[in-house]
Amino acid sequence: MQNKRLLGIVLAVAVLLFIPFTAMQFTDEVNWTLFDFIVAGVLLLGTGLMCEFVIRKVAKTEHRIALCGAVLAVLVLIWIELAVGIFGTPFAGS
Repeated sequence: MQNKRLLGIVLAVAVLLFIPFTAMQFTDEVNWTLFDFIVAGVLLLGTGLMCEFVIRKVAKTEHRIALCGAVLAVLVLIWIELAVGIFGTPFAGS
C-alpha cells in the first residue's frame, strides 16, 4: 500500500508537470524553462513526500489533516511568491 502511494505521488507530479509542457506546444502564453520545471517538480514532489511522511508517522487523523493542510498552505504560498511575487522577496525577481 505504501509503495502504491509513492508511485501515485510521482505519477501525479508527472501529470501536473505535463500540463504546462503540453500548453507550451500550443501557445506562447506559457513559457517555462527547464529550471521552472525543476523547481515545480521539487516543490510538488517535496510536498507529496512530506504529506506521505505525515500520513505514515502521525497517528491521529485530525493531526494528519492539519499537518497536511499546513504543508499544502506552504506550497501555495511559495508557488504564489515564485509566480507573481506577492511578498516581494528576491526569489520572485522583485
